[in-house]
Amino acid sequence: MPWTRDEMAHRAAQELKDGFYVNLGIGIPTLVANHVPTGIDVTLQSENGMLGIGPFPLEGEEDADLINAGKQTISELDRTAYFDSAQSFAMIRGGHIDLTVLGAMEVAQNGDIANWMIPGKMIKGMGGAMDLVAGVKKIIVVMEHTSKNGTPKFIPECTLPLTGRDVVDMIVTDLCVFQRPDHDSPFRLIECAPGVAAEQIAASTTAHYIS
Repeated sequence: MPWTRDEMAHRAAQELKDGFYVNLGIGIPTLVANHVPTGIDVTLQSENGMLGIGPFPLEGEEDADLINAGKQTISELDRTAYFDSAQSFAMIRGGHIDLTVLGAMEVAQNGDIANWMIPGKMIKGMGGAMDLVAGVKKIIVVMEHTSKNGTPKFIPECTLPLTGRDVVDMIVTDLCVFQRPDHDSPFRLIECAPGVAAEQIAASTTAHYIS
């Protein structure tokens, strides 16, 4: 069976390393915060000005003043620090964030990513995505393998406006995990969701990859 959203987030969380500073994008990536492996200490950063994000609060314990970049209520830790957007983006652009987990509408076989707009639809703005893919050391995309109408999202070339070129290191979908060791190598299929056959993945993917 394909992975659920929580299971996709759990798989992405296995890439966290002790001491990492991590930025989580809007959508499924925010769920990664609930799956940090035991014994791993990571510091979560939000580009709206928070370093050291705590877990999602229990119902009734929300503080409307504590939100992440996706406007979800969060909690603080005893080490949480607050700052303005200039300092937040200086961290990102300066290469101080080790890993970011982002959603995407399309990823190309060469590592291009499109995740900020669909022409003709409402555009809320690009947010911090372009800065993240340019300044963060490792980029993981977590997304559904296909769109709602069954169109593959891991494709030869992006058709939507790009967020970044040749930046994605790993893709976690509801069907599988693709990874490339460096940006000169093609993506490799390294893991399938339980019960998902390699043939099903191939039938739902138009991008070139190796097994």
